[in-house]
Amino acid sequence: MPMTLTRIVVNRGHRQARVDLANRPGMHKTLMRLLARPEGSTPRKNGGLLFRLEPGLDPVLLVQTADLPDLTGLPGGYGTTDTRDLTPMLTALTPGLPVRYRITAAPTAYRPTGAPPDPVTGRRPRGKITTLQGQDAQAWWQRRASTAGLQLTGPTETLDRPFPSPERPAPFYRLTQFDGTATITDTDRLATALREGIGKGKAYGAGLLTLAPA
Repeated sequence: MPMTLTRIVVNRGHRQARVDLANRPGMHKTLMRLLARPEGSTPRKNGGLLFRLEPGLDPVLLVQTADLPDLTGLPGGYGTTDTRDLTPMLTALTPGLPVRYRITAAPTAYRPTGAPPDPVTGRRPRGKITTLQGQDAQAWWQRRASTAGLQLTGPTETLDRPFPSPERPAPFYRLTQFDGTATITDTDRLATALREGIGKGKAYGAGLLTLAPA
């Protein structure tokens, strides 16, 4: 399956762009228009849409899709775009290869609520989803990276990435950016993680893992 990454330098002077920068669910809705063939009950997942807003003075969006994006879906003047095929990167993945990584993710866990077991099944409720921070977030990423076929090889830098939303607060509105180095241990698992993203909150700009040679 092909995979592409589009870099969008967002035009702050564009009205819709300013609205999207202040409303991550709205940004997701705009970026869904890039999907050439949105299909099924889960069009974001089926279209392979993942995105991340890069930190910095000039807003830059990285948008990953399973097919070539339909850039005519973006509002005129929204920003300048550049798209590249990720196939060469995917085919170059080999066990033992050192890489640098970045991911903005939504570290979460289910915490017990003390609710009694279900009287029929005897099972306890799964619990309340809770945002993880600090060392808990670091431990979360360590586990998820290992599952994704990466062995972390150095200290992980973290950056808190909260964002505004006009909707009611939700646990995954508080995102954390992880940067560091790793060694590839399992190329199949890593390819899956790259395609599908990692963790929750993918419609809010979380889960996109990017790699570069170390």
